[in-house]
Amino acid sequence: MTAILEVKDLEVTFRVGPMMRRQDLLGVAGVSFDVNPGETFALVGESGSGKTTLARAVNGLQPISAGSVTFQGQRVDTLSVREMKPLRRDMAMMFQDPVGSLSPRMKVGDLVTEAFRIHRVEADLQSETERLLSLVGLTMDFAERFPHQLSGGQARRVGVARAIALNPKLVIADEPTAGLDVSVQGEVLNLLGELRERLGLAMLIITHNLHVVHHVADRMAVMYLGRFVETGPTEEVFSAPAHPYTAALLSANPEPDPDKAQDRITLPSEVPSLLARPAGCEFHTRCPWAKDKCRKVVPEATAINGRRVACHYPLDEGARPPPKKEPS
Repeated sequence: MTAILEVKDLEVTFRVGPMMRRQDLLGVAGVSFDVNPGETFALVGESGSGKTTLARAVNGLQPISAGSVTFQGQRVDTLSVREMKPLRRDMAMMFQDPVGSLSPRMKVGDLVTEAFRIHRVEADLQSETERLLSLVGLTMDFAERFPHQLSGGQARRVGVARAIALNPKLVIADEPTAGLDVSVQGEVLNLLGELRERLGLAMLIITHNLHVVHHVADRMAVMYLGRFVETGPTEEVFSAPAHPYTAALLSANPEPDPDKAQDRITLPSEVPSLLARPAGCEFHTRCPWAKDKCRKVVPEATAINGRRVACHYPLDEGARPPPKKEPS
C-alpha cells in the first residue's frame, strides 16, 4: 500500500530571544512517519512536545528547516502558499478550539460550505449544507445558528462538517475532544470513526488524551521534546510499552477497571527547556530507570517487535523493575 502522507527527517526551528541575542529553538527534531489511506495515526505527548507544530508543518502552515513532507506523491514543503491551495482540498484541518475556530459572524450553514466558495467549487450549497449537517448528526435547523448558540459538542460537529466538506483524503485533527465533557467526547470519537469508514478518510490525530488514541488510532507515535521515542501499532504499545516515557504516560491514564489498574510511574522534575536540551538521552533527567550511558549517549531508534523505540534499555515485562509510586 502506498502511503498517502510521508514525513521524513522533519525539523522545525524557531528563532527566539531578544533581537541581539537570538538563538535557534528546535521544536521538531528529525521525525519520520507515514499515514496510509483509510488509517488513523496518532501523535501523543505532553503539552509542548511538538505535536501541533508538527501537524502545522505537515499542512504547510509552518515552514520547516529540514526534511520533507510528501502528500499524495507531491512534496508539500517546497510549495508556495498559492501552489499549496489546491492540495488543501484533499488535506483538511480541524483546529483545537471547537468554538473559537469558527467565525462568530457567520451562520453554521455558511461555515460548513465555506470551502466551496474558497476553492470555487460549483455546488448547490443548500443541498451541501443539508448533506454535511446530516453526516455529522445535526439537523437543518442548525444552519441558521451562530457559533455562540452552539454547545461545545455541536461546535465540534460543525468543525468536522467543515473539514469533510470537499471529501478530503486526509483530515488532521488537533485535540478533537479538547474542552468537551466525557460523554460528548465519546460521541465525537464515534462520529470520526464512522466517517472514516464511510468516506475512506485517513486521519492524523494530535492529542495528549490516551483514551482518544486507544479508541480511534491504528498506529501511534509518542513525542518528547520534539522527537519520537516510540512508534508502533496502538494495541501493542498500550499492552507492552517499551520506552519509559510511554510507560509513564500509560500508567497515568485512568483505568476504570480496578483489577487492571497499575501503579503510577511518577516522573520527577519538570520537562526540560527546548533551549537547554539534556545531553545523551533527553529523557534521562526524568527517567526512573536511567543509567550512566543514558546521560552521555543519544539513543538510536531501533526495531523492537514491530515498533521503533529510542531507548538504550527498553522495558521488558519480564525484567521491568517495579515503578516508583507517588508518595502517600
